[in-house]
Amino acid sequence: MPKPLVAIVGRPNVGKSTLFNRLAGKRLSIVDDTPGVTRDRLYAKSDWNGREFDLVDTGGIEPKADTEMLLFMREQAMLAIELADVIILVTDFTTGVTASDKDIATMLKKSTKPVILAVNKMDSTGPDHPDIYEFYSLGLGDPMSLSATHGHGTGDILDECVKLFPMETDDDSESEYIHVAVIGKPNVGKSSLVNTILGEYRVIVSEKAGTTRDAVDTPFENEHGKYVFIDTAGIRRKSKINDNIERYSVLRAQLAIERSDVCIIMIDAREGVTEQDTKIAGLAHEAGKASIITVNKWDLVEKETNTMEKMRKEVLRDLSYMTYAPVMFISASSGQRVERLFEQINFVYGQATTRITTGTLNSVLADAVARVQPPTDKGRRLKIYYMTQTGIRPPTFVCFCNDAELFHFSYSRYLENQIRSVFGLEGTPVKMVIRSREE
Repeated sequence: MPKPLVAIVGRPNVGKSTLFNRLAGKRLSIVDDTPGVTRDRLYAKSDWNGREFDLVDTGGIEPKADTEMLLFMREQAMLAIELADVIILVTDFTTGVTASDKDIATMLKKSTKPVILAVNKMDSTGPDHPDIYEFYSLGLGDPMSLSATHGHGTGDILDECVKLFPMETDDDSESEYIHVAVIGKPNVGKSSLVNTILGEYRVIVSEKAGTTRDAVDTPFENEHGKYVFIDTAGIRRKSKINDNIERYSVLRAQLAIERSDVCIIMIDAREGVTEQDTKIAGLAHEAGKASIITVNKWDLVEKETNTMEKMRKEVLRDLSYMTYAPVMFISASSGQRVERLFEQINFVYGQATTRITTGTLNSVLADAVARVQPPTDKGRRLKIYYMTQTGIRPPTFVCFCNDAELFHFSYSRYLENQIRSVFGLEGTPVKMVIRSREE
């Protein structure tokens, strides 16, 4: 069952990002007094009373926005509202109820989603100020006092969120499927690949870039296993996103990456890796998704001796941050090598869900430390006590040491390479978390 999604919305400069950072437990959003600082939606994982959920921060909603950026921010917020299980509407006690608050409240009531009304910037402790009752006029139930800066009221709001979450179920049928997001820039052949896999004309295919507007989920089962293929709208450069519907499509594509298990990153063989390809692949890498780099339209490339191997090296050079990903050469339109994709999907998914025992892991750590001594800084040497795996998808390892500041990035990368050399972990990122002993 997917984790519940909580969306934090409201007009600009009411403290949404401060609340987001407070609930996420880390400073992820930029906090500034300038309205409109948070332009993109930000995601974080959180939990309360044993219930895990996803949290999304949004740019401020201006219902009557007329500038391009404000319109974009409003569209993002509307997408978050559409996808959310619970919405927290943040208002500002110091300004009272504004016309924008009323417009947003009307918008939320039409969504029929459960809404928690948070009245922020009530920084004094003690009984609520009588002026809070003004917020009943929004028609969203009892207003809850909040000081996002100091943390007052956040526990009560989270208690209310958990009450409103969908009931947890024991249905594991969804977990039987591997969710595969097909991503890439427009017109690279994503829909053609999905159509070839499904064996029928399920997704619109057109030479005109931008035909696929939404992420389309299609369950599929064959002798290799059970899959859900997510065909996404092509992700373009922001400067080339001119119409509002395409902006909406880009957001859906990014969300498709978040809810996928494996990403098929499609590249046009005739163009090679472009700057936009590196950014799209980076989204999958940063999201910690197992990935397959798929060079499409290979049948249209003139071949010479070692053409494929040369192209493979160029792709891995240009995507140097994800050299762990296998590279495949296919033709979605003719079906060339498409069948082999399933083996790779199963393989990289298996690698991303690998679990390594602490004893085995620390044997590798001891050998690695014996080969290359940990670094020193100003006479202090890094001491690594032990390492343990704490998660999968991606495999996540926590290293406990005497001082995390001594743990240089290059040594972390060295240990990652040592782990990969022993356990493989091909096709998946690896996350290394460094903690000092006192943590």
